[in-house]
Amino acid sequence: MTQAPTPTPDTVRRLVRALLEGGGASGSGPEVRPVAEDGSPFTWWVGARHVLRLAPDAEATLRRRRELRLRDLVRPHVPVAVPTSVAHGEWSPGLAYTLDAKLPGDTAEEHDVSAVGEADLAGLLRGLREVPPRQAEALGVPRAAPRSLEALRRMAVAAAERLARADEFDPARLHQLTPLGAAQLAAQPATAVLVHHALYGEHLLVSADGRVRGVLDWTATVLGDPAEDIAGLALAVGSGAAVRAATLAGYGARPCLRGLWLARCDTVVRLADHLKGTAPGRQDPEALSLPRTRLRRAWEAILLERVTELREDGGSGAAGADEEG
Repeated sequence: MTQAPTPTPDTVRRLVRALLEGGGASGSGPEVRPVAEDGSPFTWWVGARHVLRLAPDAEATLRRRRELRLRDLVRPHVPVAVPTSVAHGEWSPGLAYTLDAKLPGDTAEEHDVSAVGEADLAGLLRGLREVPPRQAEALGVPRAAPRSLEALRRMAVAAAERLARADEFDPARLHQLTPLGAAQLAAQPATAVLVHHALYGEHLLVSADGRVRGVLDWTATVLGDPAEDIAGLALAVGSGAAVRAATLAGYGARPCLRGLWLARCDTVVRLADHLKGTAPGRQDPEALSLPRTRLRRAWEAILLERVTELREDGGSGAAGADEEG
């Protein structure tokens, strides 16, 4: 695997000067600064109008190159903006870069999504379902098998016990996730669609009025279980908004409830992983803020959980899910 050298501000400036008009070989060019607060050197703001993404290895290079073609395939189907590359190539031998135009809006971690924004999310889910799978496969988009809810449930039960000892979560809340429910909410055959697979708050651009304006980072996209994107939205905007958006998009109770299971189990497991090996009272509150927030959003009680029977056609109803107290 080709391993990248560590890019520096000078590396980025030289590349940007060569790409943008008016930069000139000897000009100072626009300001560059890392996007990530931790200073990760592979994604950079370039002035106020562009973002530069550098692939750190050969695998990421393949995903970046596939993403360029995939964004063009997705764009006509979805009602929100998808990033456009203004330049792409190699920043180091065998390692790709893409210079994208910056999209307007802040992340969903900074602005709440409004009712109209939920309709935007519904249009996104509907559009992803309309993308022809064969065309996506022709671009190299991989297929991903649905996850086992029972295996995930067992992981969450063990993780919940660890969280209980840290006074972070009541494991009794997992009693509503039963083995019978896991079997009833198994993914149905022939339901694979294009799945963004990372619809988290940092990848959703939301304007101050709550509209969803764009979706970032299509490198993890697969053909697979649509419940994964419903789960991602539950972490980003809360279970209620995620289910309302999925319902508007035409999804029935089965994928909606399956998405909630995925989100709820994932957040329990991930918070436990963040706490693993950390003594009580020594946790970093800032590092735990996002996992705690995602857990709270995923475990919002919703009206759909009051229904206790699931129709075989995937319509209204739930599978062994009681209303959360």
